[in-house]
Amino acid sequence: MSPTRRGLLAGLAAASYKRILGANDRVQVGFIGFGLIGARHVHDFKNQRDADLAAMSDVYQPRLEQGAAACGPGAKAYRDFRHLLDNKDLQAVVVSTPDHWHALMTIMACAAGKDVYVEKPLTLFVREGRWMVRAARQFNRIVQVGTQQRSGLHYQQARQLMREGRIGKIHSVRSASFRNVMPGFGAPPDDAAPTEIDYEMWLGPAPKRPYNKQRSLYHFRWFWDYSGGQMTNLGAHSIDIVQWAMGVKGPASVVSVGGRFALEDNGETPDTQDALFEYPGFTAAYSLREASSGRGGLEFHGTKGTLSIGRGGFEIRPDMKVNPENSIPVFTGHPTGGPQRTEERPQPWTEAMKVPGSSDEQFDLHVRNFLDCVKTRQRPIADVEDGHRITTACHLANISLRAGRKLRWDPENEEIIGDAEAARYLERPYRQPWDGVLRGILKV
Repeated sequence: MSPTRRGLLAGLAAASYKRILGANDRVQVGFIGFGLIGARHVHDFKNQRDADLAAMSDVYQPRLEQGAAACGPGAKAYRDFRHLLDNKDLQAVVVSTPDHWHALMTIMACAAGKDVYVEKPLTLFVREGRWMVRAARQFNRIVQVGTQQRSGLHYQQARQLMREGRIGKIHSVRSASFRNVMPGFGAPPDDAAPTEIDYEMWLGPAPKRPYNKQRSLYHFRWFWDYSGGQMTNLGAHSIDIVQWAMGVKGPASVVSVGGRFALEDNGETPDTQDALFEYPGFTAAYSLREASSGRGGLEFHGTKGTLSIGRGGFEIRPDMKVNPENSIPVFTGHPTGGPQRTEERPQPWTEAMKVPGSSDEQFDLHVRNFLDCVKTRQRPIADVEDGHRITTACHLANISLRAGRKLRWDPENEEIIGDAEAARYLERPYRQPWDGVLRGILKV
């Protein structure tokens, strides 16, 4: 990180901190889940001078012990997250579990009087998101979603430039997440769950299934019972920046195709998927590949140029202003008449620009924003309402793929238009007793 950017980051954090009433108060934070991203959150909250890492919960005993040790001396360890929520000393919790637990844990935490930092994707199915918004508002809780790119300074700068018209009218967005993990993660047989894991609690509201190593730690993402695959995992980051930058609530229509075409394992979610989202005045495309490490990234295409952006920074590449007739190809023996070429020299429509970024900055700033909002009670930069609308777009892509047709969407009433069969995917039943827990809190 350059000295200039380090100074800017410190200045922003300090200025924000000084505006907070009771800035000397420390926030007692509990963590639910210590997987890959859970460990990252422990690291990031440790960087904040006003956060005490006071508790850890995980259903897998080795991770529970490792996570409690990472939090530091005095951190309490809970195998059952409900006991963590009962801890009256905690003001906030961080939910870093598999996707199928995000909604219910957040709702329960809100009801317990805790503010919540919840990882993306926010939900497993569309209706959960509206339930989470209801809980946050009903219990007056701060709910920050882990779409950390919003807190990246270069993302904020790029968004402002696009809104000022730097690349002209934006009419399309293209994004992709590519990697190659051939031949996949294997297809082991069902087996007894290890004694170190509370598998019944791991399943929670998801359907009862025999234990399978591939359906559990980390690999849960390849199964519809627990996740929307890479569309809701990686795709959520891209769609978040699209809807945030463009100021839209959701698409008017979505069509998606793909499947599990290449990986040789027992996973279910697509390893190949292409989705096209139609928004008012522009389209957005997202592609994922799990068996080809092609070129990925996120690009906004405007009438004056293209803005490419990622966690490493952004770049504006101007298009050239030319006489449109000069763009018509000329071949040997071209007939006379028709469009006439001129000798005008092309000129750039806009100024070229390249700005570096930093992944670590955005993680730190996102946590800082959450802790600030815990104290000020202001809405965070990635509020639960935003997270709900972003994840909804990703869910619609998966519903289109599974239903095998294009969907029309009403983002105001949050309904699939004219397709009752596809609409059934908008909600899934919770398994007992967790369905009763949900109804007891929200009366859904």
